Formats: sequence, structure tokens, C-alpha cells
Amino acid sequence: MKFLFATVLIASLSAAAVAQTTAPAGSKPAAKKTAPRPAAAANRQAIELSTPLEDADPADKLTPAELEIAKRVYVGDIPCELGAKVVIKARKREGYFLVTHGINRFVMHPVESRTGAIRLEDPQRGALFLQIANKSMLMNQKEGKRLADECQSPEQLKVAEDMKNRPAINILEPAPGVKPTGATAP
Repeated sequence: MKFLFATVLIASLSAAAVAQTTAPAGSKPAAKKTAPRPAAAANRQAIELSTPLEDADPADKLTPAELEIAKRVYVGDIPCELGAKVVIKARKREGYFLVTHGINRFVMHPVESRTGAIRLEDPQRGALFLQIANKSMLMNQKEGKRLADECQSPEQLKVAEDMKNRPAINILEPAPGVKPTGATAP
């Protein structure tokens, strides 16, 4: 009796397993699972490209100092580390720039900085682009991360090469061959 019960049980379980794996004659094959990341990236790109870019409120006026900073901004394609690229184009409105990195687009304007670095900001989206003499960097302040680093325009590349060839002088140490004055020997 146990043998008969075990045989019937095994036969019914194997029949159920076969029924699950074989599809009926008129049904469609199961859809392949697609990775959600490419679809999400495509969706994000579509949203980013369809979002209208508007300049700031026309009532917002840049100061004369900010307009002077805007004249020193490097524009064009700026290659960055890891094969990234930042594109900066001047907008119709004086002092405003369209900064593009991948699918990210920002409308930025100059902001005065204490250090003398060129600082472009998009306050609505929280983006910040810094330009110093030898490199630039694009950051997203809302997400707290760098989007692009070690970006160098041709002018910045020349400055970086000069810095490598002629290192800065240490003003705290005496020049070679010059005896310090006022120091007493022990």
C-alpha cells in the first residue's frame, strides 16, 4: 500500500512540474526580463531633454562684477577625466551660460568668490561649476557629488604644463646659495 501511494504521489508531482514548464499551444512565449537601469536611464534622459531651460527671472540683474567674471569663463568643449566632457555655451542673455554634462543641462550665471576662482551656479538645480587657472570641476550640491573633475580647456592645459615645468617658489625658505640674515649659528 505504501509503495502504491508513493508511486501515485511521485507521478502526480512530476505531471505538475511538466505542466508548469510547457506552455499551451496558442500562448505567447514568456517575455525576457530587461535590466531596469537602461530603461530608467532612457526615461531620465527623455525627462531631462524635455525639461525647458529658462533663464533666471528677468528681474534678476547681474552686478557689474559678475558681468566681468562672465567675460573670463572658458566656453566650448572641455574634456575631463575618465572620458567625460563638459560643454559650456553662452546664452542670449549676457552673463548666463548653458553647461552640459552627459544628459545634465544647467543654466548658470557667475557668482563672486573670495578666492578669485570663477564660480558658475544654477541655484534651481543646485549645480556649481568652478574654474581655476589649471582645471575645472562640475558639482551637484543637492546630491553632494562631483559630476566631472579635472576638466581642462586648452588655456588651462597650458597653465598646468607650466606648473609642472616650473614649480612654485617657496617664499618661506631662502633661495639656494643665499645665507639667511639675522639668524645666529648655535
